[in-house]
Amino acid sequence: MSTIAEQEPTTADVPATETQPEATPPWRMTLSVDVKDIGPCKKHVKVNVPEADISYIRNFVLDEMKSKAAVPGFRPGKAPKDIIAKRFSRELNDEIKQKVLIGSLEQLSQDTNIEPINEPDLDVENLTIPDTGNFEYEFQVEVRPAFDLPAYDQITIKRPIRESGAADIDEAQQRFLEQYAELVPSDGAVEPGDSVKVCASFVYNGSTLQDHAHFTARVRSTLRFEDGEIADFDKLLAGAKAGDTREATITISKEAENVAMRGEKVQATLKIEEVDRVKLPELNRALFQRVGVETLDELRIEIEQALQRQIQYDQRQAVRKQVLDKITASASWELPEDLVLKQVENAMYREVLEMQQAGYTEPQIRARENELRQHQVSMTRQAMKEHFILDKIATQEGIEVSEYDVDTELLYMAMSRGENVRRMRARMEKSGVIENLEAQIRERKAVDVILSKAVFEDVPMEKSNSLNVEA
Repeated sequence: MSTIAEQEPTTADVPATETQPEATPPWRMTLSVDVKDIGPCKKHVKVNVPEADISYIRNFVLDEMKSKAAVPGFRPGKAPKDIIAKRFSRELNDEIKQKVLIGSLEQLSQDTNIEPINEPDLDVENLTIPDTGNFEYEFQVEVRPAFDLPAYDQITIKRPIRESGAADIDEAQQRFLEQYAELVPSDGAVEPGDSVKVCASFVYNGSTLQDHAHFTARVRSTLRFEDGEIADFDKLLAGAKAGDTREATITISKEAENVAMRGEKVQATLKIEEVDRVKLPELNRALFQRVGVETLDELRIEIEQALQRQIQYDQRQAVRKQVLDKITASASWELPEDLVLKQVENAMYREVLEMQQAGYTEPQIRARENELRQHQVSMTRQAMKEHFILDKIATQEGIEVSEYDVDTELLYMAMSRGENVRRMRARMEKSGVIENLEAQIRERKAVDVILSKAVFEDVPMEKSNSLNVEA
């Protein structure tokens, strides 16, 4: 079914030898619109469509149906409109409602400065277009915050610098190979770097929260959960063997999903069920084929490149934080709590996606994700403010993301994960996260524009402690 706008004549329909008449402006509704602010980033919209506009649309739809409808006793296009309206009343009313709503919402978007974040809260099924009189409908919608961009030129930034050497590459190679390691059971005492199978119980105020919770963890300095962590985990398990028990106190994060438990202390009892040594794979042709390289030298080159991307990621994050702290310092506008909560998972996934792009291993990403979940609300609120500001800068600077940009990111991600790039793209397109990747690239380019105008002071980069965290 065509739209009303498609029926307007175009200059292409007029022979070149004829004088072309002045183009007729497209038909528009004479809407009455009332928009009210009802909270941070929320608007209430009331739309009134006059009876004359509804009659125009009804006649337009009837003309369309008349030209196509098959009515017994009449040749195509010759059946009276009243018979068509009676015979196809349901189809007619559905089409009228669709054109009235879509047309009015599109015109509303053109005529107002409303920039919706989500679909409007509109119950279309229960709306009915009246046979006579005006049609009025209303809805609430979450919108982008309105704000003036802060100045973003000549910002002074401390830029962390770190050179990587052979020892760093050896350490990165170790982390890379651990993804393909074999776990060998051991009767000995737990050592740092071992893998342990644990049966845990968690008690709060004498009541059991979880019992017989089984998990496997590497023995590192910190064991991180989504809502809390155990510090000095390696010291806690030092000397323990299979069958031994250890106890620890966990303070629940102040932004944990369970509001009632925020800031509370939970007693954890950990029973060691099995101790395993981590046996790295042999550096042979089978492994090289598995990870997509020909030789050890080629593997080390790729590991070094991944390490450089990680250093660049750490540098970019440190610089980005300074930039965003400065440009969001004046962002006094608030975001509604329910909007922030709805975006928690998306913000979390975008952070994970960026770490994947930088070539971090799954354990490193998992540890970072659990850290973020402990501060998920404030992290998401800040990330959303950053997104709105960077998106506005990107629009002002005319920043675009090319297919080449996306292909390059996917290639790096696939390389670091040992995955086929076509398979990775297909999976990301199917799950709808390619748009997230494009948004990240666009925001990164916006940060690059700010940095191109910044004044830098180089400082030593602190080494990340993420290598000592297990999640």
